[in-house]
Amino acid sequence: MFVRHLTDIEDSDADIKTENWRSKRIVLAKDKLGFSVHETTLYAGTVNDFWYANHIEAVFIVEGEGEVENKATGEVHQLAPGSIYVLNDSDKHQVRPRTQMRTVCVFNPPVTGREVHDEHGVYPLIIETDEPAAN
Repeated sequence: MFVRHLTDIEDSDADIKTENWRSKRIVLAKDKLGFSVHETTLYAGTVNDFWYANHIEAVFIVEGEGEVENKATGEVHQLAPGSIYVLNDSDKHQVRPRTQMRTVCVFNPPVTGREVHDEHGVYPLIIETDEPAAN
């Protein structure tokens, strides 16, 4: 067992900040759990194009409102606290928060924390080596 708090992550190399969002990566591949967990805050009025070609992601909305568009179908879903969307088919999607949205995201396979979105919004698949699990 291990316990972490968001304050343990803030302003560390696991706290990724961009113009449109901030992702605090709480559980990573080095923890050897088969998934990673992030708290991601998307800023109001931004347009965010993502495509996780190498990962499945589940996103649970904790706070705020917005919408997610499936770029393949054009289908738009409204998001509010209690909503979840799951990207289980390498779905290209666009997230448009109307207000600041705080989410909890789970990735499989887990991210290492070193991934950066490329020009298509894709995280590369980075496989963690046999480093010991973090506590």
